[in-house]
Amino acid sequence: MIICRVDELYCDVFVILSSLFAAEMKNKHVTIIEDDPEICELLKIHLADLSCDVEMYQDGRKGFERALNGNTDLIILDIKLPGMDGIEICQKLRAHEVTTPIIMLTARSEEIDRILGLEVGADDYMTKPFSVREFMARVKAMFRRAKIMKAELDREQTPPILNFEELVIDVEKRKVTLGAERIDLSPKEFDLLILLASNPGKNYNRSRLLSLIWGYDFEGYGHTVNSHINRLRAKIEPNMDSPKYILTTWGVGYKFNEELVEA
Repeated sequence: MIICRVDELYCDVFVILSSLFAAEMKNKHVTIIEDDPEICELLKIHLADLSCDVEMYQDGRKGFERALNGNTDLIILDIKLPGMDGIEICQKLRAHEVTTPIIMLTARSEEIDRILGLEVGADDYMTKPFSVREFMARVKAMFRRAKIMKAELDREQTPPILNFEELVIDVEKRKVTLGAERIDLSPKEFDLLILLASNPGKNYNRSRLLSLIWGYDFEGYGHTVNSHINRLRAKIEPNMDSPKYILTTWGVGYKFNEELVEA
């Protein structure tokens, strides 16, 4: 009897939490660019359960044109597509300064494909076949991350332009320059930079960065933070062996160099 009541209580809590999250997701627009109609329909059904508005494109070029027009909150993008492949679509969207989160899908599992997808600006990456439950968790994490990041930056009242000697960050335009050179960053690299640079001297451990930047609340993904920090440093640091901007706090995590803040 007690076990049944606990199970019933657990189910009630789960239903309440699911309802609350579905309410937050309502009117979120998701664009799926995928040439497999069965996968499209499967993802559409599950996204509809979260009250998302979903539209699908099986041709890469048509999907790109739609995504380029904006007004979408998330793009699900296959790599192998007719008309224009997913890597090119992602690359061109970022070149046009479209910052919409992108989850890339591919049937290939080679690490080089995953790295290439992330390097051209994808926010997350899943290899087929994948668990629908994991896919939905990634989608929820994307929207949760966007909400948390906005609240974090609003709380800190981040100015529109951040200057740290030669490094200049235009927050609104998501533009970074180092001296006279423009630095191309992936969405996650930019989010990491703006979060750290908005709070010079504040230490962030890997778990906190995972929660804020990726929306993940579980352990085991510390390498994700490390690899993105390394790529970010390779683009902005004059000397990787002795970082100037993003410092490692041994035993804790990372922070932005507070000594670069003008008095």
